[in-house]
Amino acid sequence: MTPNFDPTPSPLTSPAKHLIGIDLGGTNIKGALFDASTGECLDRATTPTRDGEKDGDLPAWSSGVRKLVEQFEAQVGAGTTSLPIGISAPGLAARDGSCISWMPGRMHGLEGFQWAEFLQRPTRVLNDAHAAILGEVWQGAAAGARDAVMLTLGTGVGGAVISDGRLLTGHLGRAGHLGHITVDHHGSPGITGTPGSLEDAVGNATVATRSQGRFTSTRALLEAVVAGDADAHRVWDISVHALAAGMVSLINCFDPETFILGGGIAAGAAGLLTDPLQELLDQMEWRPGGHRVKLVLATLGEWAGATGAAWYAGR
Repeated sequence: MTPNFDPTPSPLTSPAKHLIGIDLGGTNIKGALFDASTGECLDRATTPTRDGEKDGDLPAWSSGVRKLVEQFEAQVGAGTTSLPIGISAPGLAARDGSCISWMPGRMHGLEGFQWAEFLQRPTRVLNDAHAAILGEVWQGAAAGARDAVMLTLGTGVGGAVISDGRLLTGHLGRAGHLGHITVDHHGSPGITGTPGSLEDAVGNATVATRSQGRFTSTRALLEAVVAGDADAHRVWDISVHALAAGMVSLINCFDPETFILGGGIAAGAAGLLTDPLQELLDQMEWRPGGHRVKLVLATLGEWAGATGAAWYAGR
């Protein structure tokens, strides 16, 4: 069951004194240790994921997670092996929080991997974008918000929703895959079959297609925009316009008080994204009674997933 979300940083409901959050990424595993009563982050550590490698019969990343857990337990002293652990990972999480139930094509061995059984500790698993919004609402850019939407702009476009203090996961765990909404119904199908998806309109993976091969990354595209390249400016303007259209659609669906933009594109673009985006939102957004949704950039960066996972472990 997905718990109700109380955004107050402390106290959490776990009787444990400490919480561990693990974010299992494609390149690195990030772990963080928190004081359960105050929410203070006591330590952080990373280790390579080693996706595709094995330690005996198990994926190498499982050993990496265990190593971080044992490191944090040793730091806070003996008798702490029952510390609650939250694990953030890509894919759809099982409804009981025991594992990632669907993650095709990468992170071999992750589907169905039973974390509590492997670690022999109380462990809860959730999707990485879901973890990111929990982290940002607990301790980040949207601290204390009870209605928030987040988009993560990177290679693809991810997302998550907290509505009336509750993380939306949906029937299968698909809720929050906001990059797969349609912004061009004439567009080509994306990786989920969605025509003209927001992910394809904005994500880093499609820059070459959107620029007719001129640019291979959003960074290169933005450097050309800064240099005054008119064609690059045109490509970027189309992308930002699609993003704004997607955002106002999501605002109409979920009525958030705060809209969070995260991911590498949001962090790297800064004013090149937020300034034109805010101008478009001023034109497009439905604002009953003059109310405008607060637009913020994520502040926890690569640690949002581990932070949200730790909070999730403590509920």
